Amino acid sequence: MLTIGTLAKRTGSKVQTIRYYEQIGLMPEPERTEGGQRRYSGAALDRLSFIRHARDLGFSLDAIRELLTLSDNPGQPCTDIDAIAQKHLRAVEARLVRLEALRRELRRMIGECSGGAVSECRVLEVLRDHGECLMDHGSGNL
Repeated sequence: MLTIGTLAKRTGSKVQTIRYYEQIGLMPEPERTEGGQRRYSGAALDRLSFIRHARDLGFSLDAIRELLTLSDNPGQPCTDIDAIAQKHLRAVEARLVRLEALRRELRRMIGECSGGAVSECRVLEVLRDHGECLMDHGSGNL
């Protein structure tokens, strides 16, 4: 049995994150000692490692919850899991497109800067006037 601190160290997670995952139901409530200290099994270590790796790959907490639910039923076909991964891949690819557009726009802004006085700074001009910006700002976030 592991303490929460040991579990955190082994998975590279923060203690507060582990408690949060328990609160939202991603991690089961741990056993407790007579003194009330949390104690975690190897299964909890595996589950948290799974969650951590999925988060590192950018999966949302909702997607991770679905994946964990599906993994609890190993006899089912993995089509639902594949669909979750495909949806995430599409989101990553869309983000890459937006990031590439951002890179082009930043390079253009920097390239047009003459290095003169701040009052003539091309970067500041473009930032002030969205009409000169080539990037689509509709999505709001990358």
